[in-house]
This record gives sequence, C-alpha cells and structure tokens, in this order.
Amino acid sequence: MYTYIKDNLNEVKDRIATAAIKSGRQPEEITLIAVTKTLSLDVINAAMALGVTDIGENKVQEVMDKYDHVLNEPKWHLIGHLQTNKVKYIVDKVSLIHSVDSFRLAEEISKRCEKAEKIMDILIQINVAEEATKFGISREEIFELLNKFLSFLIYVLKA
Repeated sequence: MYTYIKDNLNEVKDRIATAAIKSGRQPEEITLIAVTKTLSLDVINAAMALGVTDIGENKVQEVMDKYDHVLNEPKWHLIGHLQTNKVKYIVDKVSLIHSVDSFRLAEEISKRCEKAEKIMDILIQINVAEEATKFGISREEIFELLNKFLSFLIYVLKA
C-alpha cells in the first residue's frame, strides 16, 4: 500500500551507509530520525513496520496526539521550538530534545525530569545564520550558556 515509504526509506539508508563509510564510520552508528510532522498515523505506522525506530516531531501537541497510537514504542525526539510552559507535557515522552535555546528552558527540563526521575538528553540550538525568524542562541551566547550549564552541573554534583 505504501511502497513509496519502503523505497524512500531504502534510498535514505543507502545514502546514510555511503556517507558513513566515506567518513570512516559504520552505518550502524548513525541514527535515522523519521520526521513525521503532518503525517497520518497510518503512514507513521507503515514506516515503523519497516524498521524505523526514532520519530522526530516539531510540535509538542503533535507528540501528544500521536504518542499512544504509534506502533513499536519508538524513541521520540522533539526537534522544534519548546516553550518552558510545555515541558511538563513531554518529559515523560521524548528521549531527546533537539532545541534547547536558553538556560531557563534547561532548568525547567531539569526540574520536570527530576520529578519524573528521568535524565533527559538535550541538544543546544544555535542560530548560526542569525536569522530573526529562527530560534536558537547566537554564536556569541554559546560560551556563556555552556558556562551556566557547567556551573549548574557542578552544583548538582555537589548536592
């Protein structure tokens, strides 16, 4: 029914394998994240049946709407902008947040994860192009944010 999904998935896996080998890595070291924004549950589940293990969503509401209806219990990734007031809805659902753009957001994630007894992997979002319409910290803010993270980590380790 969804043969195009199988064909596209095979093409992407071949490209990943080629790029991995070219860079001296093994294809198995690469995680394919299927971004499913705006896709129906039927399409997502067809991809899951073909071996997709990680799903990326742009919006918290999309994660919430799809979370209980996707096969095979995938690893969920939030790849879009995250507001501090929505952290509480996803900390128990996602395994990686790709879009941390402030210390305040990181603190909220930490607070919510502590309550859930969970450690959350995060990525810092940097607006390298410095586009006003994009989220992320500026290149100039990177070291300041990393220093705050370091001081926070030291505080946590001492506690």
